[in-house]
Amino acid sequence: MFNTVPHHISDLESMQHYPKNLDYKGSLELLTRPKISIVGTRRPNPYTRSVTYELAKKLSVNGIVVVSGAAAGVDTIAHQGAGFENTIAVLPCGIELRYPKSNSELIKSIENKGLTLSQFESSFEARAWSFVVRNEIVVALGECLIVTEADIGSGSMRSVDYALEMGKQIYVLPHRIRESEGTHRLLAQGKATAIENIDDFVSHISNKTRNMTTDSPFLAFCRTLPSYEEVMLKFPKEIFEAELSGIVDVRNGRVVIV
Repeated sequence: MFNTVPHHISDLESMQHYPKNLDYKGSLELLTRPKISIVGTRRPNPYTRSVTYELAKKLSVNGIVVVSGAAAGVDTIAHQGAGFENTIAVLPCGIELRYPKSNSELIKSIENKGLTLSQFESSFEARAWSFVVRNEIVVALGECLIVTEADIGSGSMRSVDYALEMGKQIYVLPHRIRESEGTHRLLAQGKATAIENIDDFVSHISNKTRNMTTDSPFLAFCRTLPSYEEVMLKFPKEIFEAELSGIVDVRNGRVVIV
């Protein structure tokens, strides 16, 4: 059984076209927490596998939700490292199909403990173009994008294009020569930052997002995307001051944090 996301998701406003519908299974509470997107090749080398898992696990331990696309390879490792209760999987197919089939059990676990999302009809089968569409949501949901390994011209590099269009910071792993040529090019062009030390990186990201995990009751409530009327009933003074200060905005009848 699935549901349609009832509220506007402010993170997705950076997309060129906000999804007409967004089905889900799991806990929408994950959408209110700090999130980072992790993508990469379906055939990661041993180094990438190890570091991706460690990154996802340490981010999760520090209260950050990991977003990825449930594909084989890096996506799978990122979801597993984060723990199913701390991850969001965005699907390239209808919410009922659990694609790819090789990851059916993984996706089922995320449905039960984390969150899966799809903007397609429930019975829609994945197509080449739907992976690209899925990638835009993956990128939009994250505070930043981590690409742990990618070849030039790959789907992960299309995710990079989305991140650049949205003005999001991009991080990559340092690789040996002739490995992960896509991320090498990003570093050479100054479009990405290398993660040289995992613990330092996680500490930096955690500090950057800590204000989101120590919100006042008012801001914590606003992160649930309530209606303006609901906020007025609970926090009439705070909503007035926050609007004047530009901290929140009202869009389509919902209060969003700017």
